[in-house]
Amino acid sequence: MEGKKTGLILFVLFFAVADLAAGQKSDIYNAYINGKMGDWKTIIDKIDSGDDGSDASVAGLLNYQYGYIGWCISTGRKDEAAKYLDLAWKNVIMLEKRGSVLSDVNAYKSALYGFRIGLNNLKAPFAGPKSVTCAEKAIKLDNKNPNGYIQYANALYFMPETFGGSKSAAIDNYLAAEKLMESKTEDIKEDWNYLGLLVIIARAYQETGNNVAAKEYYEKILKIEPRFTWVRDELYPGLLKIMK
Repeated sequence: MEGKKTGLILFVLFFAVADLAAGQKSDIYNAYINGKMGDWKTIIDKIDSGDDGSDASVAGLLNYQYGYIGWCISTGRKDEAAKYLDLAWKNVIMLEKRGSVLSDVNAYKSALYGFRIGLNNLKAPFAGPKSVTCAEKAIKLDNKNPNGYIQYANALYFMPETFGGSKSAAIDNYLAAEKLMESKTEDIKEDWNYLGLLVIIARAYQETGNNVAAKEYYEKILKIEPRFTWVRDELYPGLLKIMK
């Protein structure tokens, strides 16, 4: 009887944690599509303060920290970005020491090195090669992990051509990541990472002069999520204005 009670308790706890994780994913997604990054910050702070320390919980928090840091850098909030970069780095090291999700660990290490450059361009000669190496390692560890291709593409896209950068090669890797994500339809439901990747592809096409492809991707995004305010109200109308 005691064994059955213990099994039932563990069963209930498992689904309670699963429901919590699903709720966090949905909350982050809604913050993303509605441009409410203050809500995003509140969510990750809440997760951090009540984190159960499991690999899955730490990895989930790391993903949300990664997204928030990128937004902070893009909007000039460097002090805030630096604060969460330190927190994210601690989580990366924790997972690495545990030997957990090592492909993702290296993908995030690649991203965090890239963020260091975003905060201080003088770190590019040191952090740039490390970012590339970590992304390559992420792909080598798991060539079905889209995160590795995304970070490798980011490194190629922003690296000067004289140092091996290539926007066309970057786009190829973004597209490879898209294909991998779309092969798991359940995983990309209400997933900010998937919409974020589609935005990256659209903007990469636009920045490299392929406005037709960019338009197709913005329309794809709005078909998937018509409530996505950034694309609906800014990016897509801005492209249409340029194309007139």
